[in-house]
Amino acid sequence: MRSVPEAEVSPSTLGFLPRLIGVIRCPRTIFRAVASSPRWVGLVAVLAVATAASQALLFQTKVGQVALVDQWERTTLAFGQPVDDARYAEFQALSGIGPLYGVATALVGGPVLTLVVAAVIALVFRPRGDRIVSFSQVLAVVAHASVILAIRFLVSAPVSYAREATGGATSLGLWFPALDASSFAGRFVGALDVFVLWWVVLLAVGVGVLYGRQARSLAATFLGVYAGLALLLAVTMTALGGTV
Repeated sequence: MRSVPEAEVSPSTLGFLPRLIGVIRCPRTIFRAVASSPRWVGLVAVLAVATAASQALLFQTKVGQVALVDQWERTTLAFGQPVDDARYAEFQALSGIGPLYGVATALVGGPVLTLVVAAVIALVFRPRGDRIVSFSQVLAVVAHASVILAIRFLVSAPVSYAREATGGATSLGLWFPALDASSFAGRFVGALDVFVLWWVVLLAVGVGVLYGRQARSLAATFLGVYAGLALLLAVTMTALGGTV
């Protein structure tokens, strides 16, 4: 795959679609361009509308609502909480507002997450030497890396509909079907998402561009944090003795 020379990409001529494609094909070049001319509002808005629409459409269907009830039941059981007839009926009633739930999920996993991650990065990292990094630059890089999370929403919607299940549509656990989903290993692998892993690596590349850090070491650190959170989740569910 040919990488795009930096001379071919300038902040003034970098269009919306080339930025979307560039995040996948040549992320370092795109991050340098958007850091030079931070633009993120339009991108975040378009991605939010697209992902919210995909989730609303999924949970508008009967299949999506049944899958949503199943997801809530499985999550409750996984944390060791019982699901009696009354609780199950409550889940079924709540599934009627599935489209609103889908929109809220897309907004939290899109614009809200972008702002939170950008704020954390701006607080944790400090520019070196004469390098000045504005919050707008951090937001622009995080927003463009979040294209991968938007793709995750768009991919998971039809997959969830076809599987009639929302849980783990893009989980790494799908690659290890032999693992018992209720085992510690199964829970740990199931908590890791393929697209989130991709997003974490892209964040490392973007932060490296902004702050002059080595992307490889940043990726190792970021992936370690993500794996640690997945491990904590698996330990918690195992300790509570829930089933999946």
